[in-house]
Amino acid sequence: RHPTPTTQEEANKNKMKRVEKNDPVAIREIGKKHYHKGGYDTAFEYWTKAAELGNASAHYNLSHLYRKGEGVEKDEKKGWYHLEEA
Repeated sequence: RHPTPTTQEEANKNKMKRVEKNDPVAIREIGKKHYHKGGYDTAFEYWTKAAELGNASAHYNLSHLYRKGEGVEKDEKKGWYHLEEA
């Protein structure tokens, strides 16, 4: 185990290392960060990757994007698909 980061910069650096190693939780969290800043397109990309790696929360988040039409064309069918996968 690695020691807990003492700065936000260290934490971000560690999270990006996890993203590079295809850690679905880290990928989902980066997507969440972009979503809350209004970067729906980027959030969609990260959440799609995390969902492909089997992250159920990423599927749930994708269902929200599709059902609301945020960053993607509104698509109830895809929204329900991702909700069922979650």
